[in-house]
Amino acid sequence: MLNLEEMKLAIIDALEDIKAFDITVMDVRKLTSMTSYMIVASANSTRQAKAIADNVRDKLKEKGVDIRGTEGEQDGEWVLVDLNDIVVHIMIPASRAYYNLEQLWGEAEVRRNPPKLPAASAA
Repeated sequence: MLNLEEMKLAIIDALEDIKAFDITVMDVRKLTSMTSYMIVASANSTRQAKAIADNVRDKLKEKGVDIRGTEGEQDGEWVLVDLNDIVVHIMIPASRAYYNLEQLWGEAEVRRNPPKLPAASAA
């Protein structure tokens, strides 16, 4: 089972695989007991948002993470993937601007496009 940090990095990788952009990680542990992190990412279209959500689900399931649920796939303007400790929001830019989750969760510790851990050197 992945620890929280590994899970966060696996999600970011899965988002980037399908070209999600403007990825923001918010640490909400001090604000809610529902989840530890919220990750918000943008997609260019509803089709891409659905593909990104599918990829996040598939990649995390492969790593043994339980998928609590997915919402919004019908519409695709805002797809939410609930992984319990981390909730992922994939939004088209218009929805993201309208709902402005970063401002709503303004007290959260926010990091945009968090740095990746250095790859282990193959020796």
